[in-house]
Amino acid sequence: MKNITLNVQGMSCGHCVKAVEGSVGKLEGVNGVNVKLEDAQVEVTFNESQVSLGQIKETIEDQGYDVE
Repeated sequence: MKNITLNVQGMSCGHCVKAVEGSVGKLEGVNGVNVKLEDAQVEVTFNESQVSLGQIKETIEDQGYDVE
C-alpha cells in the first residue's frame, strides 16, 4: 500500500469533495481517499500493482481540477 498527498487546485465546496472522493474511490486498487478542502489536498491510499499515480491524477483532472 502506498499513501500519497496531492495538491489539488480548484476545489471549493462539498460538491467538489464528493466529486473527487467518489471518482477516485471507484478506481480499482484505491483503498482510501480523503479530501482536505481547506488545505487544497487529497490524500490517497492505493495499491501500486492495481492503479498508477498517473491514473489517479488523471481521474481528478477529469473532474475539472488541477493536480500540481
